[in-house]
Amino acid sequence: MLYSHRKLNELNHELRDSSAETIIRWTLEHDTACLATTNFGPYEAVLLHHVSRIAPSTPVICIDHGYNTEETYLVGKELTKKLKLNMHYYTPKVTRSRRETIYNGVPSLENADAHKAFVEEVKLEPFARAFNEHKPDLWLTSLRKDQTEFRTSLNILIEDHKFNCLKVSPFFHWTELDMEEYLVENDLPIVENYYDPTKVEKHRECGLHLE
Repeated sequence: MLYSHRKLNELNHELRDSSAETIIRWTLEHDTACLATTNFGPYEAVLLHHVSRIAPSTPVICIDHGYNTEETYLVGKELTKKLKLNMHYYTPKVTRSRRETIYNGVPSLENADAHKAFVEEVKLEPFARAFNEHKPDLWLTSLRKDQTEFRTSLNILIEDHKFNCLKVSPFFHWTELDMEEYLVENDLPIVENYYDPTKVEKHRECGLHLE
């Protein structure tokens, strides 16, 4: 499901003031081969709750790099059961124990080449494997423009040439407060203790959404 640059601009303009539910329903009317991705981070339950209500059979992909906090794993278990998610986990080919023993764990950001290789091994390769298996036309994400400087340059609908699909971010124009209020109103958990070793710093990109 790929559009011309002009058509994408028109669609993004049309959907700018639409609700997240309207955006999801609009996209699902155009494609059935879709998946959603999650890392079970602080506000991920917002997307998962929408998916469970609108398209409950949608495959939900999670890359378990092995360095999640205990809270993240427990919330993932809770949400999977509560929302009856169609979960699919993918893991790196190198286990965390082997990495800690043989490769000295997570490389520092100062060692740019080593950290780039680490990100490829624990996140990008498993993601590529997941997309190759499911071959989605549509990818639902929780991206928001207020998360990083880079993401302000994105939009609700963008073509992802790396995975050859349309990336849809229904909450792109939501704020962190909007996300938090939704979780409270719907009695959904907020992950307080979250860590992503591929980002390290909150406002840093890991490379997944970079073309």
